[in-house]
Amino acid sequence: MTTLRPAAMERLARDHDLQRWDLTEDRDGFLRDHGPGCRVLVTNGHVPLTRAMLQAMPDLELVTCSSAGYDAFDTRALAERGIALTNTSQALRDDVADTAIMLILAARRGLVPAEAHVRSGAWGRDGAFPLQRKVSGTRLGIVGMGTIGHAIAERAEAFGMSVAFWNRSRKDLRWPQQDDLVQLARDSDHLVAIVAGGEGTRGLISEQVLQALGPQGLFVNVARGTVVDQHALIATLGDGRLGAAALDVYEDEPNPDPRLTRMPNVTNYPHHASGTVETRDAMAHLAVDNLLAFLGGQPLISPVDLGGARKGAA
Repeated sequence: MTTLRPAAMERLARDHDLQRWDLTEDRDGFLRDHGPGCRVLVTNGHVPLTRAMLQAMPDLELVTCSSAGYDAFDTRALAERGIALTNTSQALRDDVADTAIMLILAARRGLVPAEAHVRSGAWGRDGAFPLQRKVSGTRLGIVGMGTIGHAIAERAEAFGMSVAFWNRSRKDLRWPQQDDLVQLARDSDHLVAIVAGGEGTRGLISEQVLQALGPQGLFVNVARGTVVDQHALIATLGDGRLGAAALDVYEDEPNPDPRLTRMPNVTNYPHHASGTVETRDAMAHLAVDNLLAFLGGQPLISPVDLGGARKGAA
């Protein structure tokens, strides 16, 4: 298992035999010694869970993930074995949605350069900061209408934005669904990615999509770095075919490509959308609550549907 927040770890340690794979140097040997007999694995989506690792745990029945995403898991192997999976999307719903709106506002109103304008003394020395762009009355496209996408849409409406969305499956919601992602980008002022990560969505936000968003468009990513073609993102931002980007996630975390992060039309955030004390505690406790529900013969609280064996998180 991997580390949870202290209070959640204490809950587990009181009544259960915890084996700490994350603290050992000989991880293959650890799995040989402790894999058999292990019924539940507590982990997070940034730690690989391969078919070979699962084979070393023949008695495994549940993987409880303390994050929303689970890109590093072999979900096909989980599905084949009938191993249940839970995640914590519902616990971080509000913080990630808040961050998406924050990034839209920060990028459109030039928050980062404006703060530097004041701090550096340029305001008094060079005069007023340049005019920026309005958010209310604009059009927001959301790529991925799961738990968090829905929360982003609700917040966007409160800010006076109109909302449309693209999703891999049909959704009967009050916002219009656009099946053509390029057309959604063309019809949007801002495009937010909150679709599942994994191979099924790798490069989904393509050069064609970014170009359709246009020279006044803003691309916001609070999903995974892999869902956007990063080469195309750098190219379209650099030559003006795309206006701006605001990013919480990157393909090469935690050392993203400086060609991207140093661009003046990119607003950066360090994959910290769920990074509040309250939400990280809630995520850890939800992971434990799923474990305790399973061991107590109760329904899982936040199960993941592995029917299609798709990687990622809604």
